[in-house]
Amino acid sequence: MMSKPLNVTVWNEHRHEKESEIVRAAYPDGIHTAIGEGLSGSVQVTYATLDDPEHGLSEEVLNNTDVLIWWGHKAHGEVQDEIVARVQKRVWAGMGLIVLHSGHFSKVFKTLMGTSCDLKWREADEKERLWVVAPGHPIVEGIGEYIDLEAEEMYGEHFDIPQPDELIMVSWFEGGEVFRSGCTFHRGNGKIFYFRPGHETYRTYYNEQIRRVISNAVQWAAPSTREYPKYGNHKPLEEIKAKVKA
Repeated sequence: MMSKPLNVTVWNEHRHEKESEIVRAAYPDGIHTAIGEGLSGSVQVTYATLDDPEHGLSEEVLNNTDVLIWWGHKAHGEVQDEIVARVQKRVWAGMGLIVLHSGHFSKVFKTLMGTSCDLKWREADEKERLWVVAPGHPIVEGIGEYIDLEAEEMYGEHFDIPQPDELIMVSWFEGGEVFRSGCTFHRGNGKIFYFRPGHETYRTYYNEQIRRVISNAVQWAAPSTREYPKYGNHKPLEEIKAKVKA
């Protein structure tokens, strides 16, 4: 019996590609399309962008999304708080979330983390080596000891996030910095993976190993249950015998 394909929504601001010749040359069909086309396994991909009605994330779309992939950079402030709350509730209810690169500063990620999510950064076309530090984790299935990217933007510690549930990958940069580049978190019923690479001027999302990590993360983050815990006033499971007062 074949399993049902996972419904994956890839969200992207889609602003850099419209405004920059350099980014448009790197991703002529948009960063979101490169990410979606790189997904392997049994998935059904939907695309959403900032300028779509409701940012492409209507109640109907999110309710039908198993895993949401988020890429944002220059327009975090334009994302409506109502949509952020909608995504947060869906994660609590079990939807998986994969936050890529500068999505660390998105309202969605900061809301779910409860911290500033700030870091050091530099654009200097420098080499990045992502070391796998949890080799038995399913997110790095099929990946060797490390991934080399010849040119990327640098992110450096300290990364102001809560202690990750699992640390999967750590980056080293040519300039000497290190960074927690692959981190997992659980919020409510939902699983979250933050993955660092993917500056808009580099063709990182065409790299087969990067695509493999994201594909693996989609499978890992898939909802394990659609049942949400019941809260509030609760009737007793057993009979409560009346107490005799002295």
